[in-house]
Amino acid sequence: MSSKRGIGLIVIVCIITGMLSSLLTVVLMKNSIGKSESNSKEIVINDDGKSKNIYHAVTDKAMPSVVGITTTTIDTNNIFAIPTQSQGVGTGVIVDANGYILTNSHVVSDGKAVDVNVLFNDGSNTTGKVLWNDPQLDLAMVKVDKKGLTPAELGDSDNVRTGDIAIAIGNPLGLEFQKSVTQGIISGLDRTIQTEKSNMTGLMQTDASINPGNSGGPLLNEKGQVIGVNTAKASQAEGLGFAIPINTAKPIVEQIIKTGKFEKATLGIKGIDLAIFESSTGTKLEAEEGVYIAEVLANTAAQRSGIQAGDVIVKVGDTKIATMSDLNKSLYKFSKGDKASIVVNRGGKEIKMDVKF
Repeated sequence: MSSKRGIGLIVIVCIITGMLSSLLTVVLMKNSIGKSESNSKEIVINDDGKSKNIYHAVTDKAMPSVVGITTTTIDTNNIFAIPTQSQGVGTGVIVDANGYILTNSHVVSDGKAVDVNVLFNDGSNTTGKVLWNDPQLDLAMVKVDKKGLTPAELGDSDNVRTGDIAIAIGNPLGLEFQKSVTQGIISGLDRTIQTEKSNMTGLMQTDASINPGNSGGPLLNEKGQVIGVNTAKASQAEGLGFAIPINTAKPIVEQIIKTGKFEKATLGIKGIDLAIFESSTGTKLEAEEGVYIAEVLANTAAQRSGIQAGDVIVKVGDTKIATMSDLNKSLYKFSKGDKASIVVNRGGKEIKMDVKF
């Protein structure tokens, strides 16, 4: 009898323990689910009781690094050769605390601006100097004599995916609407657009609103990191803005901050997009795409490596080359004295060349 009672007590204890364990599991899961849902909204309550979402966080982090850029350009390109003065407005992003600013080449009139003024987030302003610019890349570096600035955090544009959050900060339509923040997503990658200067390739497409004046400003991810430099919008449609991937600018920025100047590796050729060469001459070559070499200059890296006129450059390192813009961008990854492997198509056969710049 006592044995049966003991068994009964053990069963009852097991049942009660099981119920308590199940109840505790439910409570823990409920708390865990509540935390997960809260994190997914990325809402934080500040000390002052105000909510803070992802757009507040990105704006607070990035805004001190965004500047307005106004320029004055003197132009004599008119029928009477009379000097005319024009004003321009754009945006830039601080990339170093000692006064280095990244922007678009067209914002500083491709280096022709006679006066560059930089307006900071705190309302102060100072004169800037254009250290470097490239109209084909549409990038420029401006230096101001000011220290202790807040540099932006640069992200990794190679990791950007279609559908990622994209936030733009800039001065659309001029300083009247300065510090405007727009949001959207990355709606496309590796886009090509035609500009007055060249075909721009490898661009990121976004539906975050970008207008004249936004040029040169940062395109940011959800962490407030710069993933691109806003450069253009499609005039024929809404919600089609384009940005230069920040990884294109990184080697340029790093070298200019380190040495105060940038020297691009040169190949020593005169070339043209293969598609343009074929359409203009009626010639059909074996390569599907690339840069047709019309001339190899004497005493250059191309001549020393054995590259010949008539070759079609199809690859530099691991980068496929389809246009002159692709070739130019690939060369920005190298400095004088560096080595690279270049693949050319010669009469239908691909040949790998070792080139020293």
